[in-house]
Amino acid sequence: MKTRQTRIDKRGSSRQVRACSFVLALLLVFPVRLPASSTAEEYSIKAAFLFHFAQFVEWPEASFKDANSPLTYCTIGDDPFHGSLDAALSGKSLETRAFRVLHFKQPQEIKNCQVLFLGVDQKKMNAPVLASLQQSAVLTVGETEHFVQEGGMIGFVLEGNKIRFEINLEAAQKANLKISSRLLALAKNVFGGQRGT
Repeated sequence: MKTRQTRIDKRGSSRQVRACSFVLALLLVFPVRLPASSTAEEYSIKAAFLFHFAQFVEWPEASFKDANSPLTYCTIGDDPFHGSLDAALSGKSLETRAFRVLHFKQPQEIKNCQVLFLGVDQKKMNAPVLASLQQSAVLTVGETEHFVQEGGMIGFVLEGNKIRFEINLEAAQKANLKISSRLLALAKNVFGGQRGT
């Protein structure tokens, strides 16, 4: 029997999906000045990307307790966003699902996350955390070099003064996550997997 999916990119208003595609395209096309002395703007932009990524991913229904369960973003260690991710998602929802953000000190504490962000300060945790989440329906997003080649699903990369992202489609498919072709088209690079999503 085919696994039912929580449809993120096809339910609801197609206008909302087009709007999200447009916003992501703007973030990619227009240069963003990232001051060398401050990372606040960089993480504010990454928080916006994380918000929009959820519009283009489908999670298995088993990832949620019920139809009204929140879509949960998690970080490990000190919050690299310093509150900007919480602010970006505050009061927002995806259909019936509110967004929430949880910050954990240790990877063993991760529970019921749909999106996990691994910051550069937690680089040493990447390998064990990614290994522990293999085939779990958790969208792993990171910012260290070669994150997607090491098994992460979406990795941020700096290209000049622009923030781009790469996708490991094979890792997502092994975790039973479906990434929309709209998001794949905006990625700088896509590694592995079948693009027919």
